[in-house]
Amino acid sequence: MVETSKSKSKKEVSGEEIVIKTIEELPGVGPAIAAKLKEAGYGELEAIAVASPTELSTAADIPESTAAKIVKSAREALKMDFETADKILERRKAIGRITTGSKSLDQLLGGGVETQAITEVYGEFGSGKTQLAHQLAINVQLPRNKGGLEGKAIYIDTEATFRPERIHQIASSMGLDPKEVLSNIFHARAHTTYHQMLLAEKAEELVRREEVKLIVIDSLTTHFRSEFVGRGMLAERQQKLNKHLHTLQTLADKYNLAVLVTNQVMARPDMFFGDPTAPVGGHVLAHQATAIIYLRKSKGGRRIARLVDSPYLPEGEAMFRITEKGITD
Repeated sequence: MVETSKSKSKKEVSGEEIVIKTIEELPGVGPAIAAKLKEAGYGELEAIAVASPTELSTAADIPESTAAKIVKSAREALKMDFETADKILERRKAIGRITTGSKSLDQLLGGGVETQAITEVYGEFGSGKTQLAHQLAINVQLPRNKGGLEGKAIYIDTEATFRPERIHQIASSMGLDPKEVLSNIFHARAHTTYHQMLLAEKAEELVRREEVKLIVIDSLTTHFRSEFVGRGMLAERQQKLNKHLHTLQTLADKYNLAVLVTNQVMARPDMFFGDPTAPVGGHVLAHQATAIIYLRKSKGGRRIARLVDSPYLPEGEAMFRITEKGITD
């Protein structure tokens, strides 16, 4: 048999399929390019396959033509093509859910906050957004038969509202070891939009190293809102927000983890009927978030959660309380 191409391997000639598992095995990726890709955060086939050639070229400082070949090879290796819906259903069985601590709120969310998705929680000051974020950072550590994922949490704090004392208080009331619970939450204070986006990108290293099953950003839009002021900067703000959300969704899909983002609200003076509050972030955030929950205060220290949007759950409301022991029915 005469080979038609010098690039063909013996396995290809004999009819055997070459299984590519690492980026070093991709055609055209030598040690130098592999090092550049890893340094830029593209150390795995999945990360390369979902990137655009321009994005990969810029991040790793390699020619765009080379980047295009690498992306194409990664996609072929992972067989990124059409698949039947029954296979997607089978894959979705791997989705986990984190209990909120409230049975009624869990029921509203189809069993809890799910993995492979971004869940947005918005509401006015004091509506319970940060309390829910604290509770989930604890509950994700619970055994699966108790509504947890036996994982750790990353907490990106943009408003300096994270309180380890509150974690300690809730964990103690749940009969957990507060010291162990606190050691399983990785906290970072984001000071600017760029810093926040960088932390989300660097989170992948931590996710790979630790058994992280939840990423919290409290609040998602604080820095975007304060740094990009006026209509003239709206387009740039939305582009950066879109990129940031894309990073978070990629992490959720790739590592089967849950992402919870809290969001601020703004008043809509053009609303004459109904609730005039609306979440910050516009259509970019509305389209990226899988489930959107609106929290508001009620009488007697109660909170009302309304499921505003979900691709498969019906709209509805649930009532819960925030106590010293955390979130309860």
